[in-house]
Amino acid sequence: MRLNHKFCVGDKIVIASHNEGKINEFKTLLADYNLQIITSNDIGIKDVKETGKSFQENSLIKVKSIPEEYIAISDDSGLSVTSLGGRPGIYSSRFQKNCGGWFEAMERLYSEVKAKKNKDFSAKFTCCLSIKFSKDLIYSYNGEVKGKIVWPPKGTNGFGYDPFFLPDGYKKTFAEMAHSDKIFIDHRSIALKKLIKLHLSDS
Repeated sequence: MRLNHKFCVGDKIVIASHNEGKINEFKTLLADYNLQIITSNDIGIKDVKETGKSFQENSLIKVKSIPEEYIAISDDSGLSVTSLGGRPGIYSSRFQKNCGGWFEAMERLYSEVKAKKNKDFSAKFTCCLSIKFSKDLIYSYNGEVKGKIVWPPKGTNGFGYDPFFLPDGYKKTFAEMAHSDKIFIDHRSIALKKLIKLHLSDS
């Protein structure tokens, strides 16, 4: 008998996202578990508006968009720059759109920090993952990686703000690292490890 807060090898899981970069990371991170990975788009669910005030709230909005009969996993993540009061944070994706692209967003963030007296370039990537078994059984887990933003952006791997984020303890930005290495140390993988430990049957 299956527990109602567990999933098993071979189960069908919906990734509640339309972001190809995130979807590909999930597929790689979950590859060892032989799951049937499908996405919101595969079942005709349109992108939802992220109206939450936190990473968790946005993650819950996404996972709740998936019909009741599916087990679903959602993600909300972003970059928070210390000296900018945690901006862009939950608005990371919208910020780059308003700036005209990822490069322009990185340039603006770096310039804003550089203009400050303390020039504190420290930053962190945060991820909140939620898993839904039913409308009444939803669990959330956080992952975080600390580091700093650097200029100019370096590397062509990854996506988003990866080219100008240097994680603590490393000499390469996320985008300079082999993508297959980066995704196993980033904020999403930290959160996913917690989820797998508690919800994958016999893990």
